[in-house]
This record gives sequence, structure tokens and C-alpha cells, in this order.
Amino acid sequence: MTRQRLNSTSESWTTASTQGSGCSSGLILPPLAVLFVSGLLALFVYSPLVTVSASSLPPSLPNESASTITTYAQTSLSPIFTPEVQFWGARLLAWSEEFGIDPNLAATVMQIESCGYESALSSSGAIGLFQVMPFHFSASDSPFDPDTNARRGLAYLARSVERAGGDPRLALAGYNGGIGIIGRGEWAWSAQTVRYVYYGGPIYADAVAGLSTSNAVNEWYLKYGAGLCRQAHLNLGLP
Repeated sequence: MTRQRLNSTSESWTTASTQGSGCSSGLILPPLAVLFVSGLLALFVYSPLVTVSASSLPPSLPNESASTITTYAQTSLSPIFTPEVQFWGARLLAWSEEFGIDPNLAATVMQIESCGYESALSSSGAIGLFQVMPFHFSASDSPFDPDTNARRGLAYLARSVERAGGDPRLALAGYNGGIGIIGRGEWAWSAQTVRYVYYGGPIYADAVAGLSTSNAVNEWYLKYGAGLCRQAHLNLGLP
């Protein structure tokens, strides 16, 4: 089910599947360039300690481009994320520990999904910090509650990480397009999922590389995130 992000954006950032709980953009990018650049960036993704087993990338990319997500105890997020996402830093660490995933991966998803705007609601009904589709909630849930929204979104992300064998790009693709796409070649991904990974992969790579700033975050912000982050900034009462 495609859905449009908040009306404040000049171009939509939509999801590709009813199975996914994320969202992606309407930007048209040359597919081969996306796959090549994203594959190179995946080589640099690293973080210490408990390693999830690696899986090979889909047949459209060479196996040597594969990388892994690792989970580990962490006391702070990477500084590359915007202030609106940093606001949720302590809770992102706690939520991520609960589901055994890298908090920088969770922060990457929050960055491009809501920029920390807990009241985010897309035109197709995706809800909250992690833009979770309604069918992921139970009847007793409060979908806009940050803890509830994070647990539903990150439970799906953890499943996607597991299915992806620890490959961060595939995990992000699964979060956006539905876990079922992970076993397909990238040539079969929707343009929306390719775009989602185009931004999410490099943002996560920059986070775990220990950079202090990220060109990938800046590009996403200028292209899609400025209005969304302004809403989050005001909603959170940041100076």
C-alpha cells in the first residue's frame, strides 16, 4: 500500500508494501547508480561486539558488498542525527536494547521516517515516530504513544534484521518494503524501496563509522526533511 508522507513535504516519501512499517520518497534516481553507490557504502558499515551472521546481497550485487549489523552496549547515539532525533537518544538506546538492535540503525529509521515528530501521521495512516501502519497495533494500543510506537516499529525492524542476516541495507529495505522482499534481487525492488535504502544505507554507515557530520543526513534534510524536522522541533519545544 503506497502512502504519502506529511503534506508539508514538497515531494512524497511513501512506503512500498502493506508488510512494511516505514516509508520512502518519490525521487527518481538512476537505479544502477543507486545500487553501485549503496553497495560501496555498505562495505564500511561496522560496529563492535555481538555480530549477527552475514548474508549475501541479492543476486543483482556482488557478495563482497555484503556487511553486517552488530548489536552492542552503547551510551550515546552518533552525533550525525538531527537535534530532533537526538532528543529521543536515551529512549532510543533503551528501545534498541530491548529488541537487540543497533540504536544507530533505529535512529536512522526514525530520522527518515519522522525526524522525531511523535505526532506524525501520513495521508495513508502511517503513525508516529516510526511511521507504523495501523495493522501493526492491537486494539488496546495507543499508536501515538512513543513507547508503543517504538516497540511495534522496532519489533518489525528486528525481524527484518534477522531475515536480512545482519545486512543493514537489506534490513532497511525490509522495513520499508516488507520483509518478503529481502530474498529478491534488488532489480525487483520498487523505486520507493531503492530510494529508502539510498538514504538510509549511507546515513547508517556514517553513524557507525564514527563521523561527526553526515553528507547523507544533510542531503536527506535538504531534499525531504526540512519541513518535517521543523514540525518536530516545534512539537518537542526545542530551542
